Amino acid sequence: MGRWEPDAAGRLREAAMALYAEHGYDGTTVADIADRAGVTARTFFRHFADKREVLFAGSELLEQQMVTALAAAPADATPMEAVAAAVLASAEFFDDIRQTYSRRRQAVINATPELRERELIKMAALTSALTNGLLERGVAPDVAALAAETGVAVFRVSYERWVSDPDGESIVDVIRATLKTLSGLTA
Repeated sequence: MGRWEPDAAGRLREAAMALYAEHGYDGTTVADIADRAGVTARTFFRHFADKREVLFAGSELLEQQMVTALAAAPADATPMEAVAAAVLASAEFFDDIRQTYSRRRQAVINATPELRERELIKMAALTSALTNGLLERGVAPDVAALAAETGVAVFRVSYERWVSDPDGESIVDVIRATLKTLSGLTA
């Protein structure tokens, strides 16, 4: 076994993605993933709580990046301007390499009800974090909740468009276009 090779977490992610594509999420075990990655199941559990978390690890980093950008928005920014800054900052989390991975990841999630539920929980946590960030800026609770929900909808729509875009448009351009569409809806 290559348990001493570097980047065990990366190898586990790649092994999981390959196995999920070959056998489906439900047809893949932690032991299968560890074996394909050349590590032990114990090593798997050092990096991930379960096979589901292979797909969701890093979500907290994305959330933190967005919350930090929201907090850094100018003091005179409207709630939606602050949320837009947060959503645009999410683009820094993604790059060309992640688009291919993100496409594969989304296909697995779309095919598995349990994972779709986990994705919804992730979006709810992001909404809550953005709402709290807006409350800290002194925004009224109902306005903070509405702005955060809208921002997460912009993020979700943009992400879905980005992973399904065969032309490979950058995610920041997709987010900007989605924000422009939103402003047209409210004009």
